[in-house]
Amino acid sequence: MTGRLVFVLVLATASAGRSQPAPGKVDDPGVVHIAAERFAFTPPEITLNEGSVVELRLTSDDTDHGFRVYGLGDPNVAIPKRGRGDVRVTIEAKEAGSYRFECSHVCGAGHGFMRGVIRVKPRGQE
Repeated sequence: MTGRLVFVLVLATASAGRSQPAPGKVDDPGVVHIAAERFAFTPPEITLNEGSVVELRLTSDDTDHGFRVYGLGDPNVAIPKRGRGDVRVTIEAKEAGSYRFECSHVCGAGHGFMRGVIRVKPRGQE
């Protein structure tokens, strides 16, 4: 396996009737909530420590979106539209650096602007 981060699709779950935490809020160690809506990810930037393992919980607040990180073995998942669940992706930040992510499902006129970055800080810079 090549790449500096390892992505594992965990599962998609129905979330009807449950309230979702605020995007970007860490509700327990190692979990980051990311919302996709109106041609943006919230938060658009995530900072991790080298060697950490984090679960991203991806939801859409409007239509179908995707989530892909380039140059890392092409991890790519579909995010179901509003109210139809979330997708959970586990990231192991093996090496320091910056890793761009973007929407991988054409979602409208502003699709090309749906981008973000995962920054992995080197050990000792926590």
